[in-house]
Amino acid sequence: MLLKVVPPSRSDREQIRGEALARAARLDRSRPLSRQDIEVCARTILANLGLAEGYCGWTMVAVATAFWRAQVEAIPPSRRLLLLPHCLRNSQTCPAEYNELGLLCQDCGACELSDLRTAAQRQGYQVLIAEGSPAVIEIILRGAADAILGAACLNSLEKVFDKILVAGIPCMAVPLLAGTCRDTSIDADWVREMIGTPYRPGGVLVRTYVHLLRAAVRLFDAEELERLLPRERSRPGAAEGNGRGPAGADPVAATEAIAHDFLRRGGKHFRPFITLAAYDAMADRHGNGRNGDSGTAEFPEAVKRIALAIEVFHKASLVHDDIEDDDPFRYGLPAIHRTHGVPTAINVGDYLIGLGYRLVAAERKGLSGDVVADIMACLAEAHTKLCEGQGAELAWREAADKRLAPLEALKIYALKTAPAFEAALYAGMRLAGPAAALADPAARFARHLGIAYQVLNDLEDWRDQQPNKRTTGTDVFAGRPTALWAFALESLPPADRDRLQRLVSEPAGSPATILEEVRGLYDRAGVFDKASRLIAKHRQRAHDVAETLPHDALAHLFHYLADTILQQ
Repeated sequence: MLLKVVPPSRSDREQIRGEALARAARLDRSRPLSRQDIEVCARTILANLGLAEGYCGWTMVAVATAFWRAQVEAIPPSRRLLLLPHCLRNSQTCPAEYNELGLLCQDCGACELSDLRTAAQRQGYQVLIAEGSPAVIEIILRGAADAILGAACLNSLEKVFDKILVAGIPCMAVPLLAGTCRDTSIDADWVREMIGTPYRPGGVLVRTYVHLLRAAVRLFDAEELERLLPRERSRPGAAEGNGRGPAGADPVAATEAIAHDFLRRGGKHFRPFITLAAYDAMADRHGNGRNGDSGTAEFPEAVKRIALAIEVFHKASLVHDDIEDDDPFRYGLPAIHRTHGVPTAINVGDYLIGLGYRLVAAERKGLSGDVVADIMACLAEAHTKLCEGQGAELAWREAADKRLAPLEALKIYALKTAPAFEAALYAGMRLAGPAAALADPAARFARHLGIAYQVLNDLEDWRDQQPNKRTTGTDVFAGRPTALWAFALESLPPADRDRLQRLVSEPAGSPATILEEVRGLYDRAGVFDKASRLIAKHRQRAHDVAETLPHDALAHLFHYLADTILQQ
């Protein structure tokens, strides 16, 4: 059933909007609303008004907008970002061109975009005419804006606002009246009203981790990275070149140059964020910022370098994974083994592992020996478990028998992914003080988080838009032992099961044709629904672990991580 239908009647939209405002006034504003909270509220509104369930998506936007209004009011207009949809323009006459940030409006006056943009800029807003642009998250994490106001179709709002809602970033939106992507319309008076949201400093502000997310991202700014992890042999930009090696680099300096270039390429930086946030919570720094507190949290140098090391280890595993899976792209660019060759890529991955341990060991001068030893032991344990999990995957791929039970797939996931989350959590907690009593709940939480995260990656491999790769269905051709594959083998009748295995072991036809047939078999086995339910189960178990923690700030972080990292 479609749940993204725009109510065609203005009176129905006004009823929903009014009810959303009334209900939002009674909600707890000390924490961000989860997607589930918003959906429950939206369904209640529709049931009370006797309106169609299909309006749920539109109503969820109304609820979120009403909830965040007071928080947006606390943020000055100069710190607000307005997103406008390019499809409001007249596509036949619009002279504007595009750049990487979106449409470059010429203010010709032929559509409402110019008037809305001018009204917002007059109040000091930053304005982008772009829907779902990656630049939006970049602007937030780089500290240029603290609230987002948008006008877009429901599909675009779902993609953008899901990501920023859970981070605690205030956002308001007005949905388009149709999702046709060309020459559409909107309740323009509501957009103007939204733009005119007054600035009222003070009041109850929602807890947020944005400043800690920004701190994690800024570890990898060129200047900060060079300061925390200074080069010893190469110079910035030395890895930029064509051919098989760094342009103009001393052969001895080549490995360092490629490694530094890869560290700055991209990524979500979840793991260093986890370390910073765990330290922040355990050190009682009251680092759960409040909206309106722009900027980035400050940390001791030792904490930043340990957090950096956590990401360096992760990047090393990605280099080796790409080789073992022969993935062509990473962060939208050719993988290192595709540009520099497999031997060099193996060496770069090994070098990054060495850099990670060097970063931690170097802090023995500023931290006690026990702290460094405990963190090193945790990292070494995580490293060996990762290799065991990856080794199990490689062994399965080389085996003639491709049978795989769901439990076997989850055991591999628990070894491959969970230890990295556990190490990131433990390092942050241990930097703040003794953490032995929290080691077990952190391990259990990380196990649920890691399993669900890997299953979520399985699902994302079948989605058209992926952050790190340019092709879909790569797990099938790489022969990875995924939960989706295990669910299919478990559920399909023998003939379909044999057909699925032949499609992979004896491929005949174009990749697109093979993927289409595999998708059909997966749909028949219901694997995508099963995977979604499995993610939900482990997310709930992660929340259950959080409920057992005696430390409120740490428990809040655990809840936040479960909602953020496992967002479907």
